[in-house]
Amino acid sequence: MKSYRADYVFSIDADPIKNGIVTVDDAGKIVAVGNQPPPDAPVEQLSGILCPGFINTHCHLELSHLKDKVSKSTGLVDFIRHVQQFRNVDRSEAIEATLKADAEMYENGIVAVGDISNSNISLEAKKQSKLYYHTFIELFSFLPENAKTVFDNGLELVKEFKPLSASITPHAPYSVSKDLFKLLREYCETHPNLISIHNQECEDENKLYRYKTGKFLELYEGFGIDISYFKPQARNSLQTIIPLLTNKQKILLVHNTCTNLKDIYFIKRFDRQINWCFCPGANLYIEGRLPKTELFLEQGFNITLGTDSLASNTSLNLLEEMRLLQDQVPSITLSRLLKWGTINGAQYLGIDDEKGSLTVGKTPGLNLISDLDGFKITADTRVKRIA
Repeated sequence: MKSYRADYVFSIDADPIKNGIVTVDDAGKIVAVGNQPPPDAPVEQLSGILCPGFINTHCHLELSHLKDKVSKSTGLVDFIRHVQQFRNVDRSEAIEATLKADAEMYENGIVAVGDISNSNISLEAKKQSKLYYHTFIELFSFLPENAKTVFDNGLELVKEFKPLSASITPHAPYSVSKDLFKLLREYCETHPNLISIHNQECEDENKLYRYKTGKFLELYEGFGIDISYFKPQARNSLQTIIPLLTNKQKILLVHNTCTNLKDIYFIKRFDRQINWCFCPGANLYIEGRLPKTELFLEQGFNITLGTDSLASNTSLNLLEEMRLLQDQVPSITLSRLLKWGTINGAQYLGIDDEKGSLTVGKTPGLNLISDLDGFKITADTRVKRIA
């Protein structure tokens, strides 16, 4: 066993402990948390706070080879064009990049990841990884006639990732037809199937659904996709798709850059298991703006954090995502940010029996956060994996 004392221990499931001690065994299982070490156990003194390993609920591991290749602040539609332009590379290069990205997340204290995949490129890294992965096989088709083929292909790709945890999921409102949403909802009635969907990353998504205007029309035309069948809905994209989503499975709405209070209130009218995921680094990289985070704080929803991909972020560091949100809304406490980055993500992924809090019997990982300004994260604050 090993015992570590720090200035504070944030176990997440209890109040912070000043001069707290965490004891773990060789397998990383929590043996004790408190102010007293087990008998005859040497204690290593650390400077900073101890907390559980981080849970990254939104990443695209297979896009890791696009690091520094996609321009910043272009807006989502041009970002999509650039990703498609640079996406296809030698398979070995793409796989090598996934291995490096996985190692980066490990070093940054991440212990579990909800990862988006459109292919099996990330499979090798996930099989070798020390991290827990749930893979979301993403479905794309805004053309109704392609819905069944795309859905069946998605199920086949899920099989390739088994026995690792995996599910099929819609990509985004602007890329999934009502027919494809219907197939997915029917599947979710009888199969365990976590959902993660990109939501309202830009105003053009809402413009498409409200008025059938905006830059997505140019994108479809450029890709040779005829959406003449699509009729404007006179409401935002989120309000349109919520009735199409299942009430049997947990749903993660990711990004939410342009989600407003009316959208939030609209959701509350429906019996849906909604979770929100914020990826501020990617929001700034792509759109140069952040969600109205303060709107979500007291609404009673589960909030999680993600890094998005190296195509849309400079690093895979959940502590940096916390700092960006803290800078945006200074009233957000460190305790709340750590909860978003640990137990909330674990609960969404269904692994909170093992991860997310420093609870005796769990194997949540153990992170040391140092160089804080009191309980504020600064540009100098660092995270180090301890166990």
